[in-house]
Amino acid sequence: MIRPEFSRPVRLGPERREVSLEATEAERAALAGRFGILGVHALAATLRLEPEPGGSVRARGTLTAEVEQACVVTLDPVRQPVRVQLDLRILDDGAEPRDDDPDSPDEIESQGGLVDLGEAVAEQLALALDPYPRAEGAVLPPLEEELPAAREAPAPESAGRPNPFAKLAKLREG
Repeated sequence: MIRPEFSRPVRLGPERREVSLEATEAERAALAGRFGILGVHALAATLRLEPEPGGSVRARGTLTAEVEQACVVTLDPVRQPVRVQLDLRILDDGAEPRDDDPDSPDEIESQGGLVDLGEAVAEQLALALDPYPRAEGAVLPPLEEELPAAREAPAPESAGRPNPFAKLAKLREG
């Protein structure tokens, strides 16, 4: 089995407790490579674990990070803070995710009474990344400037070619 870049196995138990996680510099660099971004400069999470009826454990807390991505317009580096409220349900050993409701907590499988909270936090960070980061003031150029040849190209009818639908229109008329 391949070990994730940010692995923090935690043993589940019947007691309530708080768990704090923080990625090292090497782990953050590896996550940046995995996510295809310029950098992860900070990544930490605090989770409160509370047992639920039926053997599952609810993990609620906050993920904070600072990431650097390339601007979709200029490719300049864009640093952004990330702050996400986490709400996860850790399933009992052998139980498989069963809830498809997008408003319910994400369900995470456990094995042998252990869950990798680091990997769960990394997945939540990946989901929280801005899909279209933009540098301040970056704007797309107007379409006309982008394609000057399109303004100069003659329309198909003025190029001397017949309209391909003209014959169809005549057939339809009778």
